[in-house]
Amino acid sequence: MKKLIHTLAVTALVGTAGLAPALAQEPGDGVTIEMARASWDSGWFQAAIYTKLFEELGYEVEGPTTLDVPPFYQAVMQGDVDLWVNGWFPAQDTYKPIFEDQAEVIGMVADAGALQGYMVDKAAIEEFGIESLADFSRPEVREAFDRNGDGKADLVSCPPGWLCERVIVEQLEDFGLDDDIATTTAGYNAAMADTIAAYNAGEHVLYYAWTPNWTGYELKAGEDVMWIPVPQVEGVETVPPAEGLETCVADPCHMGFPPNDIQPVARKDLLEANPAIGSILTEVSIPLEDIFEQNAAMIEGDDDIEAQADAWIADNRDAVDGWLETARAAAN
Repeated sequence: MKKLIHTLAVTALVGTAGLAPALAQEPGDGVTIEMARASWDSGWFQAAIYTKLFEELGYEVEGPTTLDVPPFYQAVMQGDVDLWVNGWFPAQDTYKPIFEDQAEVIGMVADAGALQGYMVDKAAIEEFGIESLADFSRPEVREAFDRNGDGKADLVSCPPGWLCERVIVEQLEDFGLDDDIATTTAGYNAAMADTIAAYNAGEHVLYYAWTPNWTGYELKAGEDVMWIPVPQVEGVETVPPAEGLETCVADPCHMGFPPNDIQPVARKDLLEANPAIGSILTEVSIPLEDIFEQNAAMIEGDDDIEAQADAWIADNRDAVDGWLETARAAAN
């Protein structure tokens, strides 16, 4: 009905001769995008924003389909999905040989927006003088974090299939800690819900974390928990440390994982046929503070991601309109 009213209004103002130019098609009219999003819900807000921007350009967006990392890269290579905005690089560089013939990394959702590493409750750090992951070789520390009585400290790790799960296993072996620390590789959200409950009950906790992530609003870095560095072992390859990180027990903080950029990945044939899509992926960025704010609202019970994305677009309308105009120009 709104479209009909608009058409009649334009006809009255410019006459039928001027109607076609006034109602020029959006670049996405008649084109469908098969969208994917990550299995971690901290990335769904970003996916919703990009989806809505594509729709404003006339694209029909199917999905987004929720996928883990390996299935996404297989699917985008095979053409079953077209894109997502939840790539983490360099963490996911290992998948480039799978997809790079058919798809490419393009644009930047959040520059260096993803930290990864190990977190420990602040009380344990103060009680045991924990300075790095190496302290878990000490019997008193192992015992304090042994929740199931197997003689090892319990670490919430990543689910099987996630790259971080393999990295953590390799790191524990490299650091000589695989006999001191046992990993939990169940579903991350369920495992972390249990960890948060344990912390609230006064138990010590050790877990892998990343940002942006909902867990950071339940266990606040610098207040409840701290990042701890990995030990520096001769012969073990290291990655650049994070510097000036006040929520780590050391500065610089050798987290064992490099800071990651959050970036879109899209099929090349889609980009070649639709310059407007490439323009959106290249131009748009979302401040980390806004992602953190949305994640916090989600944990507090506001899980209407569609409404949150609408509100973000409304609050950033000037920037959004500029991105859309640039995309329309790219399509001409």
